[in-house]
Amino acid sequence: MLIEVTINGSRVKAHVDAGATLYQFLRDRGLFSVKCGCSSSICGMCTVLLDGKPILSCSMLAARADGHNITTLEGVQKEAEEIGRFIAGEGAEQCGFCNPGYMMNTIALLRENPNPTEDEVLKYLSGNLCRCSGYQGQLIGIMKYVEYANSLSKEGV
Repeated sequence: MLIEVTINGSRVKAHVDAGATLYQFLRDRGLFSVKCGCSSSICGMCTVLLDGKPILSCSMLAARADGHNITTLEGVQKEAEEIGRFIAGEGAEQCGFCNPGYMMNTIALLRENPNPTEDEVLKYLSGNLCRCSGYQGQLIGIMKYVEYANSLSKEGV
C-alpha cells in the first residue's frame, strides 16, 4: 500500500505492509528516537505527534498516517534540548530510554497549555512509564522550565 506523509517537515512516499505499525515505519526510516518498550500501548515510549497531537506509534497502523504530519523527537530537537536541560538538572534523566516519549508528550502539553499546574502535568504525562525515576524530578524540571519560559515571554524575548 502506498502512503504519503510528512515527517518532520519532509514529504515521504513509501510502500507499507498492511500490518506495519507507525513505529516500525518510522524506525525503518532511521528515526531512532522512537522507542518501543511494551508493544501494547501502556508505556508511552513510542509517542510521536500526529498533526500536533501525541499518539502511540506502536498501536497505530502506518497506513492510517497517510496524508498526515508526523513529528518525532528529531523534528523538535531544539525545543526538547531546552526542556531536557531542566529535567536533567533535577537528576531525572537516568537511563534515558523513556525520554523521547516523555519529551514528546511534554512538548505537546506545553504547546496546548504553556502554563500548566503540577496536577495538569501529572495528568497529561500519566501514560509515560519510567523505571528509573520516581517522577518527582521530571515534574520539578518541567515546572522549572515553565517558570523559565514564562519569564522569557514576560520580558518579550
